Amino acid sequence: MRPVGILGGMGPEATILLQRKLVDAVPARDDAGHIPLMIDMNPQVPSRIAHLIEGTGESPAPVLAAMAARLEAMGATAMAMPCNTAHHYAGAIRGAARIPFLDMVALSAAACAGADGGRVGMLASPAVRRTALFERAFAAHGLEAVWPDDDAGVLASIRAIKAGGASEAAAAGLREASAHLAEAGMRVQLVACTEFSLAVELLPDGVDARDTLDALVAAIVAHATAPVEGRLPLG
Repeated sequence: MRPVGILGGMGPEATILLQRKLVDAVPARDDAGHIPLMIDMNPQVPSRIAHLIEGTGESPAPVLAAMAARLEAMGATAMAMPCNTAHHYAGAIRGAARIPFLDMVALSAAACAGADGGRVGMLASPAVRRTALFERAFAAHGLEAVWPDDDAGVLASIRAIKAGGASEAAAAGLREASAHLAEAGMRVQLVACTEFSLAVELLPDGVDARDTLDALVAAIVAHATAPVEGRLPLG
């Protein structure tokens, strides 16, 4: 199998969840049947929220670029990053290494193609909304991103899940945002924050949740298990 490098630590639990999903996604008979991963678990990547929303922090781009170069030097044949917001800095990552970057945003937009009415409810950091990451990716599939009204509640849930895990209390803002989107007709909702990937089971009943982390898992498996002469799933 082709080894894949993971730019991790944003946050640590989301990175661990990605690894668990990858283990579950491969029908291995023994250890050697699993995907080889190089995981750069770096929770010291500068805060994306501070840089993009608060305007007080340093750019994560140089740290992410260094991680990408390090993973390539270790022998990774592709890179993946289980953090939606950090995809704002994808250009720096691509510029630091020659191996392909599996773009979770582009992959997830493709997974939402054909959504009811072409509209997708967004469960993501306000920083993702501010940078219009998904609006650009959705345009290629004729999709429209629809956002919750309460950015503060969504951000509070992200911070609470980072601090204490995906409890009912921590996910309250997420559930409220999801319920309001559903009431507005957004049955298809994209879980576009990997902290929220930890809390998918707490979403209201009746929501058709599409998880960006699942789209990334599928691309990693496809890349790692493809024949050497096969094409790489770049997203």
